[in-house]
Amino acid sequence: MKTLHFKLKQLPKLLPIACAVAFALQAPVALAAEHELPKTSPEAKLVPHSDTVFSPDPSYENKPYSDEAQLKIYGGKFSVPTPRPLLELGRPQYQNGPLKRSGTALGLKNPIDQSFSIYGDMRVGAARNINGATQNNVLAARLNVDMDYRFTGTERIHAFFRPLDNGTEFTRCEFNGSTNCTGKFDAIPDALFFEGDLNAITTGLTDKYQSFDMAFAVGKMPLLFQNGLWFEDAIIGGAATLPAKNSKTLGISNMDITFFGGTSATSGAQRNGNLPLNAVIKKQANIYGMATFIEANEGYWEIDYAYTDTSNAVVQADRSYHNLGLAFTRRYGNWLSNSIRIINNFGQDPNAGGTKTANGTLIVLENSLVTRLPSTLVPYMNLFYGTGTPQSASRAVDAGGILKNIGINFETDGLTGFPKLTDAVDNMWGGAVGVEYLFGLNRQLVVEAATTQRINNTSSLLGREYGWGMRYQFPLDHSWIFRTDAILADRENNRNLAGLRFELRRKF
Repeated sequence: MKTLHFKLKQLPKLLPIACAVAFALQAPVALAAEHELPKTSPEAKLVPHSDTVFSPDPSYENKPYSDEAQLKIYGGKFSVPTPRPLLELGRPQYQNGPLKRSGTALGLKNPIDQSFSIYGDMRVGAARNINGATQNNVLAARLNVDMDYRFTGTERIHAFFRPLDNGTEFTRCEFNGSTNCTGKFDAIPDALFFEGDLNAITTGLTDKYQSFDMAFAVGKMPLLFQNGLWFEDAIIGGAATLPAKNSKTLGISNMDITFFGGTSATSGAQRNGNLPLNAVIKKQANIYGMATFIEANEGYWEIDYAYTDTSNAVVQADRSYHNLGLAFTRRYGNWLSNSIRIINNFGQDPNAGGTKTANGTLIVLENSLVTRLPSTLVPYMNLFYGTGTPQSASRAVDAGGILKNIGINFETDGLTGFPKLTDAVDNMWGGAVGVEYLFGLNRQLVVEAATTQRINNTSSLLGREYGWGMRYQFPLDHSWIFRTDAILADRENNRNLAGLRFELRRKF
């Protein structure tokens, strides 16, 4: 007991000495660690440290802490109810955990999480249409159904159906002195394809991480490039994308390259000589091409090429041709967002004395002003100039004309046959000027004036056209949307246009 008492009494005196010895022994180790280089990957490059690159911490002495102010940092956001799919099996979309353990049939590094869902929307529209000499009162319905089977984070099988219409004919009732109802039904899928990532599949099967990325799709797949101006159609074939490439030498921060090819493409170049200019023989052309998206020059480029092969199509002449699309988009200063797009068709040489149907150039300028309300108030002016007979590389018969995105006066509703200005571009020029206002991001109002003019007498346009249009839509709740459109058009050497429509859309 005396010995223990002595040691306890001496502990306060011995503690400083023990600490000093410990620090002395640790000093060589700390110095060695300070000069030891950190372990990094071979691609990493160490740079010297500099205190000048750091700014002082902010001072909050005059800003007391506030719970409400912290919530406002996130814009006062709160949970918003969203429509759920009509059917959900397996792992649901966008839900909280806990989640079930993933399967490993495709490898530990490509886990399986199966889910099947059916979702889409139902549209019902009523319209009073005056398409020149034709007047019509119509009530029409359209059902869009997506079926999605996902079994990994990157692989899925997707199908899309429109069971209540066939081509441009919709299930409808027409009221023109008498009532005439027509049912149009179609069980053939408008899209049915498999898509995945070759990197993820290979990584799972080999249990080794790969150094490449390649997304791909095969089947009847919809493709859309340049907002649908250059390409908007579903083809039967395949596509593969090399994503997220870059080049320091060329100043490219990000680049995607997509290669595609297939059959059943719809091309305006396949017109029969006895048909009107905007008539096409659908789903007979083969098409091969590539599309690029390149971030450079403080904007982004789109450089696209396709070859349309109609040599086996049932037409009067072989109208195969090359199609080149070029676009550049960027913001200038703090006041203008601009895109310039050029589509050029060349190399068409019809046999049997056929006329050239894809031979010319289309130039499109898309402009919008950046206002003090940049997200909700958007004045815009879109212009086009077409010489010859330029065509989209591939355009579905129900996708609207090549000018669909120029303005609402060039866009039909894909439901009731709503009137629109001429949307061909053979030897024509024109454009649209309007303003879009989104209120509090909960409703949309668009007011627009547009025109189409002839360049020369070879144009299919009978005379100049002026149109005035309006669109207003807003959500009734998280599933229902109400929309109304109006158009009034004055046409030279042709009857005028007018239309008023109302639509209810139910998302599920």
